[in-house]
Amino acid sequence: MLPCVKDREKMDDIDAMFTHLLGEMDHLSQSLKTEGDSPEADSAAQTEQTFSIGFNDLNESLNELEDNDLDALMADLESKSAAQEPLTSEPNIGGTNDQTAPPATTQKHEPATALPPPPGTDVSCGDMQTREPQTKAEKIKLALEKLKEAKMRKLIVKVLMSDGSSKTLMVDERQSVREVLDKLFEKTHCDCSTVWSLCETNPELLIERTFEDHEYLVEPLSTWTRHSENKIYFLPRPQKYVMFTDPQIFYMWKKDKAALSAINQQAKDILVKENFGGSTLIVPDLEGTLYLKEDGKKVWKPRYFVLRASGIYYVPKGKTKSSTDLACFVHFEKINIYMTKNYKQKYRAPTNFCFMLKHPCIQKDSPYIKLLCCDDEKTLVLWVNSIRIAKYGTALYKNYQAAMKRASPTKILQSAAHKEKSSGHTPQPSLSAPKTAKHTEDYEYEPPPDFIPPPPPERTSL
Repeated sequence: MLPCVKDREKMDDIDAMFTHLLGEMDHLSQSLKTEGDSPEADSAAQTEQTFSIGFNDLNESLNELEDNDLDALMADLESKSAAQEPLTSEPNIGGTNDQTAPPATTQKHEPATALPPPPGTDVSCGDMQTREPQTKAEKIKLALEKLKEAKMRKLIVKVLMSDGSSKTLMVDERQSVREVLDKLFEKTHCDCSTVWSLCETNPELLIERTFEDHEYLVEPLSTWTRHSENKIYFLPRPQKYVMFTDPQIFYMWKKDKAALSAINQQAKDILVKENFGGSTLIVPDLEGTLYLKEDGKKVWKPRYFVLRASGIYYVPKGKTKSSTDLACFVHFEKINIYMTKNYKQKYRAPTNFCFMLKHPCIQKDSPYIKLLCCDDEKTLVLWVNSIRIAKYGTALYKNYQAAMKRASPTKILQSAAHKEKSSGHTPQPSLSAPKTAKHTEDYEYEPPPDFIPPPPPERTSL
């Protein structure tokens, strides 16, 4: 009679342990649900939304991964699974907490085969986890299982190139845009120039934004809707760091064209050091007339705007340009700046040189979107990049320094190749931009229909 009681107690302990495990699994699955989804939403669809950007489903995105990326994903998930194992692998048989127990890393755990599998568990899947997966299909199946358990947000992202090809990357929430660019440099063998950028497009709003290098890519992509047609492109953007290559455009904008043309490289370096290298960032003292599209109306009215470190301000009707009379138009804290396409036709703007200010979560037309229109291209370049300076501050300068450091080895190789060629020696192969995309000012391409190219740079033609 006594053995039966012990057996019953042992089974009760095992049931309690698996109840606890199922509770943990349910908690993890709940944490993967996105806000706004109904509880009845299909779990597979939720997984697709959480881990896939630019694909129809998660299986498609996993199949697009290269073998080394898939192996890296498996290793990462395996390490996270091993780190969480001590929390659930040792049941508390006595029902009390032993304060003198040794650390979890020194405790001996019973092998998984000693316990029966919980109800509904696929035995074949468990067998696959006990051995090393051999085929890609096995790796994908195991990855799907572990992705459901991982707390960290991961995206499998399809990045489009100018020639219509694409690269597939796995990105987690810890990776910055700079790190993703470095991955793409390795995959595309491009020249690692500072102008290479990741850009997002929104075909519905006809807008484009270049991600800043210090941003974490998962965060803005997580704001996309489930059936979004947004895309990510890997393209050179010559204006990305124009505020450091031609700072006189922003800090001497009141000067005439002749004065700007006379600026040499030494004077540019001094301007950068004075405005970005100190303890505080100096925002360009920019002001001027822009056209504002009023909420809910098709009319664009001229307003006098002033740029400040905290946001954009305007002069109300009947007031002066005094700082006490200025009214706040928008704060930079929770908005991003976007380039627009063909807004003269879409919104009857005075010109096509428009830009948009909005919260990143707004993915459709909304009264909370702010639209401004400039008279010409140089005014657009001046305002857009001055707003970036004010919004991102010293982070923008650190991004530029990191990009220059990454590009330095390439410049050395290109310089050496040029010297060998001029001296009559056969040049050695060096890193270069893909044949499908030219570099900086010579860059030309045929964009896809939904892509919005920004205006070309103007260095000294202001």
